[in-house]
Amino acid sequence: MTKPVRGEVWRIRFDPAQGDEIKKIRTAVVMSEDAVGRLRLKIVVPITEWKSRYANYPWFVRLAPTAANGLTKESGADAFQVKSVSETRFLDRLGALTSSELVEIANAIAICVGAP
Repeated sequence: MTKPVRGEVWRIRFDPAQGDEIKKIRTAVVMSEDAVGRLRLKIVVPITEWKSRYANYPWFVRLAPTAANGLTKESGADAFQVKSVSETRFLDRLGALTSSELVEIANAIAICVGAP
């Protein structure tokens, strides 16, 4: 398996999960900087099917499907569910997001953690 890098969209096995944590196999984007960290972990933001109500939530970033990102439908990156996961949970690479989409997601994460 290739090592996941920032900006790539992967299918990830999130189970086992507890409570309201993201469950099952889901797509997610790798947000961690490649040179940061010493463990075999990656910071990811799960991607889910877009619903119109998400437009009211500043922690959701709308993503259009493209051949480059590998998404097959209108989707949303849910920055409120940002988490670190083991590289062993990564199943297969679908594509990659644009740098402007990564900036939008990073800004949404900042909103969630109260960064200025």
